[in-house]
Amino acid sequence: QVQLVESGGGLVQPGGSLRLSCAASGRTSSTYVMGWFRQAPGKEREFVAAIDWSGGRTYYAESVKGRFTISRNNAENTVSLQMNSLKPEDTAVYYCAAARGYTGTYFYVRTGDNYDYWGQGTQVTVSS
Repeated sequence: QVQLVESGGGLVQPGGSLRLSCAASGRTSSTYVMGWFRQAPGKEREFVAAIDWSGGRTYYAESVKGRFTISRNNAENTVSLQMNSLKPEDTAVYYCAAARGYTGTYFYVRTGDNYDYWGQGTQVTVSS
């Protein structure tokens, strides 16, 4: 089992920044692909970003490309999401997830059903 715990959420004004972190524990593996998803009230869960095991390949949803940056530190078993230029539509609960399998495709990493472990989520609210 792998446990994932997110932190760093909060209230921020439009145009502001937040940095989310996800700490992994248990039977962790640096070979897992790590992803961030979000879910706004009344909406389906959506893919935000993902990073492969080496950190050399990253994937982003079009809605966050150029504003969000995903990174990982395998030595510390953490993955981070730096969010800049935040917009009200970024308001959601953000979830960290880990997947054991990885096919190297955008389709794979953006599909939530491919992830084996999920955190409990952290709330991000963008409002003035």
